[in-house]
Amino acid sequence: MMELDVLQADVTQLDVDAITNAANTQLRHAGGVAAAIARAGGAELQRESREKAPIGLGEAVETTAGDMPARYVIHAATMELGGPTSADIIERATGSALAKADELDCRSLALVAFGTGVGGFPLEEAARLMVGVVRRHEPNSLQRVVFAVHGDAAERAFKAEVDRG
Repeated sequence: MMELDVLQADVTQLDVDAITNAANTQLRHAGGVAAAIARAGGAELQRESREKAPIGLGEAVETTAGDMPARYVIHAATMELGGPTSADIIERATGSALAKADELDCRSLALVAFGTGVGGFPLEEAARLMVGVVRRHEPNSLQRVVFAVHGDAAERAFKAEVDRG
């Protein structure tokens, strides 16, 4: 059974094996959490992203985490560049991120609230979808998933879903 936590935290500072980035299919880290991750990770992360782009909606690829405490950044495509997202894409992206973390032999993973920033997706719905996918995931190496959220509303939404058990 995986341990699930919700933390109101800067994902770039978390000491976990991998953090996620709600990326666009071009892996251009222009705004929001993606830009913060790119700044914290440095030039190597940007270079690796350019080499691995484009990826399909709902797919995930990894890069090194550069100067951050994590070992990897798992970039999950939650939208086209500048485009909206959907429930289906958020579920697929969450599943792809979990599978990639297991493939990389990660024991801990920090998930950000996919689609809720630039994507404009409702927080409660994203929390319900993402926690559901995590609960259904059959982990190989993963032991702990942290939902690294920003703001009280996001923390409440994700805590409510995690506490539902």
